Amino acid sequence: MEEGNHTLHQDVFRLINKKIAYLNPALRRIADYILENPSQCKIITTKELAAACNVAESTITRFVKEIGLDSYQELKIGIAEALTMNDTSSLSTEDNYVYEDITRTDTPEMILEKVLYRNVQTMTETKQRLNIGELGKAVEAIDQANTILFSSMGSSRAAAVSGVMRFTRAGKKSMLLGDTSSLLMSAAIAGPEDVLIGISNSGRSKDVVDSMKLAQSKGARTIGITSFEDSPLTKYSDIILFTSAKSSNEGSALYWEAAASKTAQILVLDLIYASYAAKNFTKTMSYMEETFKVLRSSREK
Repeated sequence: MEEGNHTLHQDVFRLINKKIAYLNPALRRIADYILENPSQCKIITTKELAAACNVAESTITRFVKEIGLDSYQELKIGIAEALTMNDTSSLSTEDNYVYEDITRTDTPEMILEKVLYRNVQTMTETKQRLNIGELGKAVEAIDQANTILFSSMGSSRAAAVSGVMRFTRAGKKSMLLGDTSSLLMSAAIAGPEDVLIGISNSGRSKDVVDSMKLAQSKGARTIGITSFEDSPLTKYSDIILFTSAKSSNEGSALYWEAAASKTAQILVLDLIYASYAAKNFTKTMSYMEETFKVLRSSREK
């Protein structure tokens, strides 16, 4: 077995999670079934899997190709190897991170390790889910836009503020509205030459969803950044970029995913910005020099 394929086997669940948000309904049923029943799927035939997912056997073959594998047998081996790898690594993971949330008795060293672990995991999962094609579409939309509007609420505003600063320095007119009325009024007068970026981890923030719906109806391009493919935000997003939806324990009151989501949102916006800046290198450098001069002069006494 080639080394490259061995890596794919170990990461088969990550391959599926990376693609799942962009699959059609039939292929998504297969993905969901495998993720929910991995032990069963490592031994069943294509006919049995097709029957369980209510699809044709040819659809199973298409699914295998879609996630980047060569054959159904390779998928089954990959599932088996991934399950084995998870079993052997679970003990050391629990030893290091029994409680991924900060507790009263944690030392500064423990807090450092926990926070670092959460953020690294979140960024890694976001990398796995990110669709490069959608990233390219986002860069193209921003490149063609006159104005970039940011729509966000709560903790997601940290990413929006970062985005405004990034793109303003690169010479793109960017706006982050601070209240619902201003946000909806700006969305109402948006047009084909504008882009609205809606940021919501859950994808269910009413103000963000309403502004995306309104801006889209006016012809503006909409870019959604969220963790959940079945959220209302995706319905009104022309371009979708998914962040990590991983949680240490989703049923726990100490659920950390929402806090770590800011890291993933900022990462996605940094990727859009870096790609845009690389595409428009000379122009971006010129604007950065101009804005730097202004900022430097404002700091002089």
